Parts: sequence; structure tokens; C-alpha cells
Amino acid sequence: MFKSLNLTIVVAVGCILVGCAEQSVIQKPLAAVETANSHLGRMSNVRTTAYTRKEKGGIQNALGKYLSGHHVMSAAADWSRFPLGTRFRICSTREEFIIDDYGTALVGSNTIDLYKPTKLEMKRWGVRNVDIDVLQWGSEQKSLEVLAPRAKFPQVQQMLVGLQHQGTSRPVAVVDTTKVLKKSKKIASAKTSTSKTKSPASRTLD
Repeated sequence: MFKSLNLTIVVAVGCILVGCAEQSVIQKPLAAVETANSHLGRMSNVRTTAYTRKEKGGIQNALGKYLSGHHVMSAAADWSRFPLGTRFRICSTREEFIIDDYGTALVGSNTIDLYKPTKLEMKRWGVRNVDIDVLQWGSEQKSLEVLAPRAKFPQVQQMLVGLQHQGTSRPVAVVDTTKVLKKSKKIASAKTSTSKTKSPASRTLD
């Protein structure tokens, strides 16, 4: 009888431990989902600009794929504000966009640069403050993975620092934020001291 009782206790404890382990495993992705879901919904008065393939960045986005001007269109932003893969709809026009690009002039701002297939459409859009519905929040982790190899650019460094400060689940140990900030200051001071300065592109750096 005692052996049977001990066996029952052991089985019960084992089930509890397995249950706790499974709950812990489940809670981790759930926390990530909850964080992403907290960004969904209406965002008011978002500043937007427009660009086209005729500009410096050409016909490709930051992933090396063709810019999309169809059902879900390309858009550029500071990835530490709107990470790669963020999908949204403009309330007034019902157009849907996905963040698949970034731009030097956008870093440090909440402005979203919308891709327009033609120069005429770009000019017609101009600069508008609009309400948007965020349908899907992008991935900070994927943003880090794409940006890390391009860390030599000061604006990319700034986005990397912003993303790393947000505490992603699996930080990419590529950029030392302290060194990045020091390096950025040196680059900035060197640029101001030289006579030849390049105007920032509205989109990607490379």
C-alpha cells in the first residue's frame, strides 16, 4: 500500500513539474505576442511623406527586393520606431503599406515615407498628417539582423541602439552601443569639418 502511495505521489509531483515547465515555455512566446499586440490599433496624426523609385534608393527596398506598388505597398521608416514588417492601413484612403525600407532622413523621427509608383503621385501626396490603423507589428529581431551588417553607417547605428534599448528577446551582439555612440560623434564631427558634404538620402543608405 505504501509503495502504491509513494508511486502516486511521485507521479503527481512529476505531472506538476512537467506542467510548470510547459507553462513557462508557453508564457515566453505569449509575452512576445502581447507586446506586439499592444502596438496594434489606431495611431492618430502620423506624419507621412512620399518617395518613388526615381530617387537615390532605386527600385529595391532595404531587403534587396523590388518595391511594391500594388495591394500592400512599400514604406520606409526608422526601424526603431516602426520595425521591419509593420503593416498598416491609412484610414482616409484605405491603402495598405508594409515597412520594408528605411531612410537616413527618417532616423530619429516618427515620419513614415510612403512609396508611390510615379513621380506625379509622389508630388500629389506631398506631406500629410494622417490616422493609421496598425494591422501587424513588425519584428525588432529581424530588424536587428538586417541592420547589423550595415553598422558602419551612423544612421544605422542610431537605429541599432534604439532597437537594442527596447530589450529584444535575443539581442544581436554585434554593436557595442557605447562605442557606436562615440564613433557616431567622431564621424559627425569629421563630416562637419570637411568642405564636401553629402545631402542625406530620403531612403536607404546602400
